Amino acid sequence: MKLPNNPLQNKSYDLALLIVKLGRKLVRDKKEYILSKQLIRSGTSVGANIVEANGAISKADFSAKMSIAYKECLETKYWLHLLKDSGDLEIEDFNDLFAQADEIGRILFSILKTTRINK
Repeated sequence: MKLPNNPLQNKSYDLALLIVKLGRKLVRDKKEYILSKQLIRSGTSVGANIVEANGAISKADFSAKMSIAYKECLETKYWLHLLKDSGDLEIEDFNDLFAQADEIGRILFSILKTTRINK
């Protein structure tokens, strides 16, 4: 689902794919079901809401979907921290995934600031 002219959508897709793979690994290797499920839900929701925002029918709809994507990104970072601090996620995996989520979050926040200024 890579789009040549949409780096944010591509970054969020890449992150979602890594999170799905991590979730499967956590279930298989650590028998961790609860937190991994929450991580998968929020981590895949970021990109889904970005896709919806790109198909928005109004500026308000666009802003609302981007806002949800931003909040889901914050939630994803929370679950990553919790998994790391509980010992279920290795620091190297945490650092990589958190950095990607943080970059997406900063982009989303910038979009939201710009969208609200232009209202």
